Amino acid sequence: MATKPYKKGKKGAGRHVQLPEWLQACEAWATLKPGPRALYVEIKRRYNGNNNGRIVLSHRDAAKALHVHRNTVGPWFRELEERGFIRMTQAPYLGPSGVGQSSHWALDEMQGADMKPARKAFMAWQVATTL
Repeated sequence: MATKPYKKGKKGAGRHVQLPEWLQACEAWATLKPGPRALYVEIKRRYNGNNNGRIVLSHRDAAKALHVHRNTVGPWFRELEERGFIRMTQAPYLGPSGVGQSSHWALDEMQGADMKPARKAFMAWQVATTL
């Protein structure tokens, strides 16, 4: 019996970013513009299963990955924070040797590194209605 050529050397499907249907169906995601959505996917891409709360992504790295100017991604980070998709666990600072350290982020849809359950604050977010 011959081996199947398409399985030869196959190691698995590789890494991927999963966006669950319940996340995409919530109002916070449905009303989100494409820029912040792309940024969220980039942040989630850096999540490896056990580094939630320690996901490192600076504004410059995000801008480079998304092919936009570095001043463009700042409002996107703020919008994702305001809607409850991400939260900053460590603010950026200047290290002891004078080298800047970037922010650390946590995804609110995932369990934290401290084994606390996911917050999912974005599920309660609603569009502000004015009368």
